[in-house]
Amino acid sequence: MPDTSTQIKPKVPAADQTLRILAHLTRQRGPVQAQTIATALGLPRSTVYHLLATLERHAFVVHLPEERRWGLGIAAFELAGGYSRQEPLARLGRPVLADLVDRAHENAHLAVMHGRDVLYIVEERAPRRPAPVSDVGVRLPAHLAATGRAMLAALPREQVRALYPDAASFADRTGRGPARPGELREVLRTVRAEGHATEDGEVTLGMRSVGVVVRDHTGWPAAAIAVTWPSDSGVDAGALADLARAAAHQLERRIGGA
Repeated sequence: MPDTSTQIKPKVPAADQTLRILAHLTRQRGPVQAQTIATALGLPRSTVYHLLATLERHAFVVHLPEERRWGLGIAAFELAGGYSRQEPLARLGRPVLADLVDRAHENAHLAVMHGRDVLYIVEERAPRRPAPVSDVGVRLPAHLAATGRAMLAALPREQVRALYPDAASFADRTGRGPARPGELREVLRTVRAEGHATEDGEVTLGMRSVGVVVRDHTGWPAAAIAVTWPSDSGVDAGALADLARAAAHQLERRIGGA
C-alpha cells in the first residue's frame, strides 16, 4: 500500500489565491487598491479583479468605487464572529471579565462585531446589580452600544462608511444615539479622542456603559470590553473606563495582540 502521507495533494490555485487576498486585506490598516494587492502577492491583476468580484458577491469584501479601493466586508466580520462563538476568545476573556467585575463592582461584558451588530460572548454580573440586556448571544446595534462604538472607532473610516452608507443603516432602540452617518462620525471622533466609548440610555433607558476596544496582533478590533451601571448610581465613569481599559490591555496580551 502506498504511503499517502508523502503523496502530493492536488493544488487548488483559486482557493489559495483567494485566501491570500483575504489574509492580505486583514493585515491592512484600511482598504487598498487592487493593483496594490496584485503587486504585494505577485498575482496577475486580472486574477485579483476576478477573485475580488467573487468575494464581493459573497460580501467578504466591499468595493469603494470613489476611492478605487477594496476592504473587508460584512461576511468577514461574521467569520470572525464565528471564531469567537467557538469559544477561544470567550475562554480567554472570561477570567479577565471576572477580575474586572471584582474591581468595578458593576456588570461587565465582552462583545465582537457581527455585521452592523455587536454579539455578546461573555457576561459577568456583579452582586446586587440589575441585569443588563447584553446577555450571552444577544445582538445589539453597534452604533448604539459602547462596545460597538469602541470597535467602530478602531476601524478605518472607509470601512465605517461601507457599513453605514445612509440613514437606512441605523437601527433605533430608545430614540437616542446617531441616526445618520454624519452623527456617527462625530460620536466616533469623540471615542478616538477619549480612548474609550460611552453610552447613556441608547440601548436601555436608565443604564450607562463605557467600552474599550481589544485589538489583535495586527491592530484590528477583535472585540470590546464594557462596564454597565445604573445612570442614577453616581458612579465615576472615568474610573470605570480606566478599569475597562486595563482589562482590555490584559486580554490583548492573552490573545497575542498589538
